[in-house]
Amino acid sequence: MRVLIDGIPADPSTASISVFDLGLQRGDGLFEVARSYEGRVFALDAHLDRLASGAAKLELELPPRSDMAEWIWTVAADGGDCFVRLVVTRGGSVPDIDAPGRCIVAWERMPEDIEDFRVQPVEAPWHSGGVDWDLTGAKVISYAPNMAASRRAQREGYHDALLISREGWVLEGPTWTIAWFVDGVLETPSMDLGILGSVTRAEVLKTAADIGLVVVEGRWTLERLAAAQEVIALSTLKDVAPVVAVGATNFVPGDQTRRLAAAFTARVAASL
Repeated sequence: MRVLIDGIPADPSTASISVFDLGLQRGDGLFEVARSYEGRVFALDAHLDRLASGAAKLELELPPRSDMAEWIWTVAADGGDCFVRLVVTRGGSVPDIDAPGRCIVAWERMPEDIEDFRVQPVEAPWHSGGVDWDLTGAKVISYAPNMAASRRAQREGYHDALLISREGWVLEGPTWTIAWFVDGVLETPSMDLGILGSVTRAEVLKTAADIGLVVVEGRWTLERLAAAQEVIALSTLKDVAPVVAVGATNFVPGDQTRRLAAAFTARVAASL
C-alpha cells in the first residue's frame, strides 16, 4: 500500500485529512522521513525515538509505536527503493466538528541525485541558532521558512540554501546537515546550535569514528567553512553527498568524501 491513514489504505490521489485539522491550519504536528532500501527501512528505531521526543515536547498523542512501525514497513515494502514519510497531525479543535488527529504514512520516489550540488548562504532569523526553547529538536511540520529559504537560493541560481544564524554561525540546510573536512578532520555544527538531530548525521559520525576520522563538533562561521578542502551534505535523501559550491566559494569532491560515503553505504548495507 502506498498510503495508509491510521493504518487504513487510502487512494493516493484522494487521500485527505479534515480542513479543520490544526496540522493543516497551523502546522501543528510532526513528521519523519525514513529511507527504504528495496523495502528495508534504515534506522527506523532512531526515527521513532526522535518522533516520540518531539511528541512529548509538542504534547501530541501518537499511535502505538508498534503500529507506526508496522505501517512504515508495509508502505516501504510497496515502495521498495524509496523514502517513507510519516506525518502526525493535531486534529481539529472546533467543538461541533469531528476531526481527530491523523497518522499518515506514504512512500515517495527518491529524487534524482544532484552531482554538482551548490548552496547559497541565507540568514535564518527564525532559527533558534543556539537559544534553547520548548520545541528544540522537534521535527515539526511548520517548514515554511525553510522552504522559502530554498526558493530564494534557487532564484539566485543555486540548488538550495545553507542557513546561517543571526550571529553568523553556520547551521544546516533546510532539510539536510552540513559537514566539511579541514586537514583531514571532519567538522560539523554542534547540536547546541539548535539544529535538528539528524538520524543520518548521527550514523555518519559513527561511521567516521569507525574508519578512524577525527570528528569535531562546534560553532563556525562561513570563514571557517571557506577554509575547508571538501564539503558534504548529509540527509536521509542524500546520504553523504558532495557540495561543490557554498556561495562564491568552490570545492572539489575528494578522497575523504568518497571514503566516508563508501563506508556509510557499507554501514547501511550491514544494518539491513
